[in-house]
Amino acid sequence: MLQKYWFYIVTLFSVIALASALIAEFYFNLAPCEMCLKQREPYYFIILGFIFIIILRWQNHIWFYLGVQLISIYGLFYSVWHVGIENQLLSGPEGCSSGLNMTNNVSSLKEQILSKPIINCEDISWSIFGLSAATINSLLLFLIFILNAIYIFNNYDTKKENNN
Repeated sequence: MLQKYWFYIVTLFSVIALASALIAEFYFNLAPCEMCLKQREPYYFIILGFIFIIILRWQNHIWFYLGVQLISIYGLFYSVWHVGIENQLLSGPEGCSSGLNMTNNVSSLKEQILSKPIINCEDISWSIFGLSAATINSLLLFLIFILNAIYIFNNYDTKKENNN
């Protein structure tokens, strides 16, 4: 059953992950850091790919699944990096801690501080069962990567095609 509906399941995972992040941001007012925003990008790409493939009716083509693999690797890079930042094992990008522009004008600096929230990537906004959102995202992307690899292997194995 998983193999028959994998095209839809991977998209459903992406919609749920993205919807959860957007609900946390806009309903619970949990402002995302720079790394949190980067971790959403794979889900946007998967959903857009799904819509594109549905329109062209290419559900049986391998390109979607290979794209999901590449996008999963991209997302895993940022989510594992974010987990490392949260645990003080890795350092974050420059804009991860402040996001303020350098200025010599005190009133400009004060305006920047008052106008936008400063989200530090080391701070865990929320967690469930002791797992941060970045950790859950890492696990979800790893699950998508593994299950998608199994799907590709089972459905596009060249040895099986050559024997038939």
